[in-house]
Amino acid sequence: MTALTGTLPLLRLALRRDRFVLAGWIAALAVLPGLFALAFAGALPSHADVLRETRLMAGNAGFRMLSLSPGASIGGYAMNRGFVTLAILAAVMSILCVVRHTRRNEETGCAELLRAGVVGPAAGLAAGVIVALGANIVLAPLAGLGLIAAGQPAAGSLAAGAAIAAVGVAFTGVAALTAQLSQSARGASGLAVAALAVSFLVSGTGNMLGYTDATGTVAYSAWPGWLTPVGWGYQLRPFGADQWWVLLLPAAFTALLLVVAGRLAAGRDLGTGVLPERAGRTHASRWLRGPAGLAWRLQRSVFVGWLAALVGFGLVFGSVSRSAGKVVAASGGAAGRPAGAGMLDAWLGSVVAMGGVAAGIYVVQVLLRMREEETRGRLEPQLAGSVSRTRWMLGHVAGATGGAAALLLAYAAAAGVTAARVTGDAGVPRALAGACLAELPAVLVLAATVVLIVALLPRRAVAVSWVLLAAAVLLSPLFQLGLPQWLLDASPFAHQPAPTVQVSAGAALCLLAVAAGLGGAGLAAFRRRDVVA
Repeated sequence: MTALTGTLPLLRLALRRDRFVLAGWIAALAVLPGLFALAFAGALPSHADVLRETRLMAGNAGFRMLSLSPGASIGGYAMNRGFVTLAILAAVMSILCVVRHTRRNEETGCAELLRAGVVGPAAGLAAGVIVALGANIVLAPLAGLGLIAAGQPAAGSLAAGAAIAAVGVAFTGVAALTAQLSQSARGASGLAVAALAVSFLVSGTGNMLGYTDATGTVAYSAWPGWLTPVGWGYQLRPFGADQWWVLLLPAAFTALLLVVAGRLAAGRDLGTGVLPERAGRTHASRWLRGPAGLAWRLQRSVFVGWLAALVGFGLVFGSVSRSAGKVVAASGGAAGRPAGAGMLDAWLGSVVAMGGVAAGIYVVQVLLRMREEETRGRLEPQLAGSVSRTRWMLGHVAGATGGAAALLLAYAAAAGVTAARVTGDAGVPRALAGACLAELPAVLVLAATVVLIVALLPRRAVAVSWVLLAAAVLLSPLFQLGLPQWLLDASPFAHQPAPTVQVSAGAALCLLAVAAGLGGAGLAAFRRRDVVA
């Protein structure tokens, strides 16, 4: 028997398990590029509009962190605005897929049962990797076809699909490695997502340090932009140079990581990781004597990671506020932005919107831990004692919403201090803090929605929660998809007056009322249903 014996049966099992989840991921990622292109085609009706917007985006260091302009065209501008989002989503899809079929199987005991048969030690890893790679290979042409259907040139469209999928392929290799390093699925996913954040920051730094060509429409990154998978996706330059040879970089990077991961998988014991687990205390602290303290302890490591990431992004976004604000003001009235918006106010409003979305993602991530506690059998022993269902669930909600508020304040402080320094406006930190806290009601609506879904659809809670979160983010003011207003209003993030830092008290109260209604309904439903494995 070899290390890969049994890979084919495990591959068929993995495909059956993921047939709906991966189909949803691929469909969404294939449709979004075309939607972006259609939205910007409507917002920029003439080539002069496209040329002006492209020059503004390419010529500003703050916007270059989030994009790298390939040239003045609708397709190029759509990728300029949407590539980083699509690339991150493709990476997350790959990370979750690989970890689900490797480390998650070991945690739940499925891998041990499979290994009792004629299955090699690296077969599970090989099956998960093949599924993730296959998903990205299918995604690449479908995303290109979506852009072609939106009226974009075929060559650039297919290059755009390949650039998005290339990032997903690279992080398939990253997830395969982190699944060997950590002893838990949560740890493996956390390490992979941390690598994704570092990749984005390094490539963004390279873009900021770059320059534009003589026309002002094509941006080039400095050398750090060539160091990471996200940066390689930019360097492919769809709708511009279409540098297909860049695909060799993520291919070689992934192959190297897969070789290392395969050797580690074949050489380690089942259920162990290369990185040792830190021993816990002999006796629990008094904070762990109640459900709220236990919930916070489960959320703590995720909170620390998000805190570090948001403080870093806040410092970067604040430091480029002066130049980025000038660009936003200069383009007032174009691409859906209101004419006459104050240049600093408009830029910082966009920064606030990004912080709100990040806090929403955090809340959904940590509240879904409730479902994990239930499926792993750790909920029933708590309910068998003096802990009520309501108290247990409220402990998780309190920790999640309190953590979200702390993240928003830390993000606002980091962005506000650096923005005040570069602009000389001492009132920026206070304004940003208030505006970021005004995003909290939208975050609470997401939290209440997760509570209701966990109560009503426990077996589908994870998939449904992430789908609804993705819809809320895509319909938020960050993307300006040009859809009907009634549809945009379905997003809780759409009810603050972005892109300014003004606060609408009426909208906040309405969102709080919606959150209370959804949360109350979820608590009532959870009290009545059975614990479901």
